[in-house]
Amino acid sequence: QVQLVESGGGLVQAGGSLRLSCVFSGRTLSDYNIAWFRQAPGNEREFVTAIGWNGGSTLYADSVKGRFTVSRDNAKNTVYLQMNSLKPEDTAVYYCAAKPAMGLTARPALYNYWGQGTQVTVSS
Repeated sequence: QVQLVESGGGLVQAGGSLRLSCVFSGRTLSDYNIAWFRQAPGNEREFVTAIGWNGGSTLYADSVKGRFTVSRDNAKNTVYLQMNSLKPEDTAVYYCAAKPAMGLTARPALYNYWGQGTQVTVSS
């Protein structure tokens, strides 16, 4: 059974950086595309970014382009989200999610497995 565990969240000032990690277990990571979503209180879950099985393809939400970078290390069973130039509006619980490697998508309903989330808070 696939399990995803996020870490790396915390409190940071606006303009700062954080790196989130998503550790994957239970299957072979290279068989899956991985996405990051976020959800702020009172808001729907929002797509952030996705990365293909070998890291060769990525997809970003317009709101994070140029500030966030997704990467993966299949040998370490880990996917990363480097977040720079953070803004207060980036405050949310961040989730990683996995789906079989058949194309990148921003649709949360197409992801089969989800982590428990990690809180990111950006102060102004």
